[in-house]
Amino acid sequence: MTTNLLLSQDAALGWLCIPFAALLMCIAILPLIKAEWWEHNQPIIVVILSLCFMVPYAIVYGIPTCAETVLECIVGDYITFIVLLLGLFCVSGNITLEGDLAGSPRINCGVLFFGALLSSCIGTTGASMLLIRPMIKMNSWRKRKTHIMVFFIFLICNMGGCLTPIGDPPLLMGFMRGVPFTWSLSLFIILLFNLIVLLSLFYIMDTHFYRKDIAEGLLPDISRAGTTVRIKGIHNIVFMITIVIAVVLSGVLPSLPAFVNADGSVKGIHIFEEVTLTWPAIIEITIILISALLSFKTTDEGVRKQNHFGWGPIKEVAILFIGIFITMQPALAILKAKGPTLGITEPWQMFWTTGLLSSFLDNTPTYLVFLTTAGTLGFTEGIVTTVGTIPPQMLTAISCGAVFMGAGTYIGNAPNFMVKSISDENGIRMPAFFTYILWSVTILGPVFVLDTFLFLIWR
Repeated sequence: MTTNLLLSQDAALGWLCIPFAALLMCIAILPLIKAEWWEHNQPIIVVILSLCFMVPYAIVYGIPTCAETVLECIVGDYITFIVLLLGLFCVSGNITLEGDLAGSPRINCGVLFFGALLSSCIGTTGASMLLIRPMIKMNSWRKRKTHIMVFFIFLICNMGGCLTPIGDPPLLMGFMRGVPFTWSLSLFIILLFNLIVLLSLFYIMDTHFYRKDIAEGLLPDISRAGTTVRIKGIHNIVFMITIVIAVVLSGVLPSLPAFVNADGSVKGIHIFEEVTLTWPAIIEITIILISALLSFKTTDEGVRKQNHFGWGPIKEVAILFIGIFITMQPALAILKAKGPTLGITEPWQMFWTTGLLSSFLDNTPTYLVFLTTAGTLGFTEGIVTTVGTIPPQMLTAISCGAVFMGAGTYIGNAPNFMVKSISDENGIRMPAFFTYILWSVTILGPVFVLDTFLFLIWR
């Protein structure tokens, strides 16, 4: 009887994945065939598909269970997620780079390399929002620049965040579960290898397109290129650092006795059933919002005008990702239930499974699912975490899979979609959803195969 019930529940969860798949298809197809209609009707589509999940879920599992599930993903994940993006979006929009830099292959490579390393210091979202507008400005004279934004997503929005828990949310979740703060620095060799390969390829591509632009008469004033760089709104770096500190605090405070109840749960404001808005989350949200407000109050409006600052990109991300967070719950539930029985016991298997799923699901819960799975495999040697002992090679596979392959699609990591939206808003024709996947498979696929053999099998 119990087995039959579990099977029926698995079947129900499978059917309930349809709204999530439908939302992904809408994001992929509608901008191509009904761009203006899609832009104006995104909120309606998100509400309809969210209800298509919630109503059947409530019928099968009950209204209280449905309410708890939806509130948990909104209160526990979405609110802090979107507030962080909003804060970084606002602060970075108040910083502008002026000077004589022109978008040449050498300069573009330098920015991508610097941005990738910066991602581990202020997070992939912070580095992306800080550098995307300067990168667009430097290359505004060029006709062929789609590839620049694609590699920007690959390196700054994703790979560069692998060296610290600040860099990308999955690693922060690992830190909160006992992975040492400095452990991820051991991934530097893998990151360096990937940067060398990808930047070499980028330089070849960018040189080719650069020469084509020059041949067509697109000639920037590069006589003084690289001699003068000025930053307006540089004081906002303080607010950027403050936001990073808020994120770190959100991971540290739950381990302090003052924030923990007697039963081990984190203290906070009770919302419904087991849903609680924790005090660490409230502190993080408050610090971020105050930082964003002070950034606006202390920065001249002219800086934002120079940046062509607008609310469109963050509005689009906020609307689409609340739908993604809600409708992906059945997929995550199936993954959590089936993860330990999938027979994934080798690092290379963990790398590809974690990575491929991170491309379409939020990479943070995917990372947690497979971190927990690795902790249940009975290893006796390795890094001791709250979910079990995990060998360094296995932890490397999970971490790199979640962080690196978040670049696989526009929804694999939040900065991806932000960069796409800002690029679109500035007149750069970005690849459509499936076309972008083709870019990532063609360029990143071989690199990940090399990573597998060099660092997970032969090492």
